[in-house]
Amino acid sequence: MLVGLLGAALVLICLLSVALGARTVPPDQVLRALFGHPPSQLVDNIVWSARIPRTALGLTAGAAIGLSGALMQALTRNPLADPGMLGVSAGASFAIVLAIAVLGVGSLFGYIWFAFAGALAASLVVYLLGRLGRSGLTPVKLALAGIAVTSLLSSLTSAIVLTDPDALNRYRFWSAGSIANQDSGVVLRILPFLGLGAVLALACAPALNSLALGEDVAASLGRRLGLVRFQGVVAVMLLTGGAVAVIGPVVFLGLVVPHLARILAQAAGIGPDHRWLLPLSALLAPCLLLAADIAGRMVDRPTEIQAGTIVAFIGGPFFIAMVRRRRLAEL
Repeated sequence: MLVGLLGAALVLICLLSVALGARTVPPDQVLRALFGHPPSQLVDNIVWSARIPRTALGLTAGAAIGLSGALMQALTRNPLADPGMLGVSAGASFAIVLAIAVLGVGSLFGYIWFAFAGALAASLVVYLLGRLGRSGLTPVKLALAGIAVTSLLSSLTSAIVLTDPDALNRYRFWSAGSIANQDSGVVLRILPFLGLGAVLALACAPALNSLALGEDVAASLGRRLGLVRFQGVVAVMLLTGGAVAVIGPVVFLGLVVPHLARILAQAAGIGPDHRWLLPLSALLAPCLLLAADIAGRMVDRPTEIQAGTIVAFIGGPFFIAMVRRRRLAEL
């Protein structure tokens, strides 16, 4: 029932995303254009050339970030964790500015692959560092390794963009987080990576339920914790790397959405079952991202506020509230 309601809400938000913007298209004209009978060439161009690709990108990238956020929090057993903890965003940022400043790459289709490769490489380094030591891979070591790699790559990125104006201009737009000015080819290019990541993430759900009971309990139930964490890290790399490479680092989306999913699951009587929490997060995240994108278009028409800015405006207070709640619980 809950999944059906969220699915219906997502369909409604997708329709609003196609209809609303600098030029509002009435719902009946949107439907006519979608079914191949547009009232004019202008409406057809608006719907199919601009807003359908934008909505599709928000749908796929948002689902990937929400799914990876829920997976990251379950793997680390840290409710304040988000996909950026693995260095994915920092790796993608560094690869983009490196490709622009050093190799002269100037197009999105040129540096998207550098961004994805940088995200994967940074996540792999974090995973290998987290495995060092006798205790092997643990949530704390994984988090510390992610923070260290993120700090290093962020410093290197800042050093490059401060010395290269062209890299600074391109990086500034990408880093704000936006699903605008993209076409359907971008979605098709990242879809295989996101699809594989989603399959790996959903396959982890039963093991994550065992891991939530504690590592000793999970091991006694026959879970191979090293394999589960490796599968989870690969899933986060694919999901977040693919999404971030295209739309930029949309902060707080992967943090806020899993908590909203838990609230809804508890209200529906489902409980903390990751077999439901992961799909719920994958539905909630694109709802939030597309709603933020719509709000950004409508606030100051005909100009726009990028979706990443709107999400940060919502997620910042939520993050502060979560930190305060944890501190009060520890007193």
